[in-house]
Amino acid sequence: MLVLLACLRLVFLALILLFLAPLAAHAVWWWSRDDRAPDWATADWSSARLLPPAAATPGAVVRIYAARVGRWRGIFAHHTWIVVKEAGAARYTRYDVVGWGQPVRKDAYPADGRWFGNPPQVVLALDGEAAARAVPKIRTAVAAYPYRAAGSYSAWPGPNSNTFVAHVLRAVPEVQAALPPTALGKDFSERLLSPTPSRTGIQLSFRGYAGLTLGLVEGIEVNLLGAVAGLDLRRPALKLPGWGRIGMDPAGAIETLIAPTPST
Repeated sequence: MLVLLACLRLVFLALILLFLAPLAAHAVWWWSRDDRAPDWATADWSSARLLPPAAATPGAVVRIYAARVGRWRGIFAHHTWIVVKEAGAARYTRYDVVGWGQPVRKDAYPADGRWFGNPPQVVLALDGEAAARAVPKIRTAVAAYPYRAAGSYSAWPGPNSNTFVAHVLRAVPEVQAALPPTALGKDFSERLLSPTPSRTGIQLSFRGYAGLTLGLVEGIEVNLLGAVAGLDLRRPALKLPGWGRIGMDPAGAIETLIAPTPST
């Protein structure tokens, strides 16, 4: 009995230290900011000028971006999306999933646009031959996304925009990318046990409400009600609810040049 009580205390302490305390601290910081957009209509959705003009980039391009969502949900979550361009193409193509109308959207926003006023972060950057090999697989995966019917979107625990990007990553495991721990919905799955998106480990998921991920690329992640805590051992970083990744940037998330004009 004493051992059981001691274990329960440890679990309770871990929940406070790994989940509740980081979320509470991030909530205080989030509401203390004075640069948050008050509503959808007045938010800045323009290009963050991370990408050079497509016409000035002859090679193939793949980008995955993540940006904080708006209002109080920004405490918890990022929105992620995919940008592709074949070699010689005159424009980028952006794919998102949104929560109104038909979920899968194509070119609804600038390729490197802000989301609800929040600038995007680079999750994955592929160029040249690596991107050229990945682009057709990404387009095929987008077309095969199973939750594309109107009404299939669920902000929590999924399927949502991050479930969509995780689905694409599963279809192209050679890109070896992991979504931010704050990409709420990335762990949604109708399968109890499956390979991680990178195919370098295993993922246990109770439909996104709880789960455990162990992978070379994804690291160690514990999911509780969509909030993720964990460690990246390959590129050392701590993963905390609300704050996200603290440490080295993930592999493949290179900085891109600031473009002199908004991307096309």
